[in-house]
Amino acid sequence: IHIQRLKDKLGNRANASAEIEYHGAIAHRLGEEGEGVRTILEMVHHTRLDTAMAPAGLMRAALSEAQHWTRHRSAFQKQLIDQPLMRAVLADLALDWEGTLALGLHVARAFDGRSAHDRAFARLGVALAKFLGNKLCPGVVYEAMEAMGGMGYVEDTALPMLYREAPLNSIWEGSGNVICLDILRTLRKEPLAGEALSEELSQVAGQDRRFDAALKAHMTQFPKLPDEAQARWYAESLATLLTASVLIRTVPDTVASAYVATRLCDPRGRVAGAIGPLETAPILARLGGAPD
Repeated sequence: IHIQRLKDKLGNRANASAEIEYHGAIAHRLGEEGEGVRTILEMVHHTRLDTAMAPAGLMRAALSEAQHWTRHRSAFQKQLIDQPLMRAVLADLALDWEGTLALGLHVARAFDGRSAHDRAFARLGVALAKFLGNKLCPGVVYEAMEAMGGMGYVEDTALPMLYREAPLNSIWEGSGNVICLDILRTLRKEPLAGEALSEELSQVAGQDRRFDAALKAHMTQFPKLPDEAQARWYAESLATLLTASVLIRTVPDTVASAYVATRLCDPRGRVAGAIGPLETAPILARLGGAPD
């Protein structure tokens, strides 16, 4: 094995990456001859679970830093955490973290399952979780950095390292476009995956009229699988609906309701905190620390 160089990466520096060449190295075939791609895709299927869960950890770390800072920093004789606009921003970020964590763990549970439903859902669910969570992660980390002001931009804090790390898991094990095309391919070639997804979404039918309306709107927008050019829109919509479905089943009603309101139905802006009136206390309380 000849090491050509160690890569000078943006982040993830503790995990060395090298360019290497093999000369006369011994190799052992895994799987049947001619089935190399199929064999490695099975491995990638499992490593994708790691990249689907990682953004939840990065978001949580960034939110912990921002929450601690805003609890101990004051402006105009009031702690930042008590400022209405800061609470809206942090609560909005916390909902992204809640959704990413809940969906990732739900998919992980399917990996441990042995039923046909579990296997089919895991195949599709991990791609949806990886895509959405990692697209949200850099924005969440950045907003947490901004909540800390100039100190968030200083290497003395954890935020710069988290910010450099945030894009990586979207690139590893299939970048965004690859994942979205894989979602379309799975739905076309594996009918059981589509059936498993429909079962997951239908489990909360009738529990939240706003969710029901959003699901109906999705089906109207995409009566059939879209063209490749719309694959990202389709994947984001589907992953958000699936996340809402999991949250409705697993977290307190106030949190699930806030996610549905801000992600599926109410008008909102494109930046964190650009949301309508929201009861922030129960959302921020789930981050831990001192009571709000």
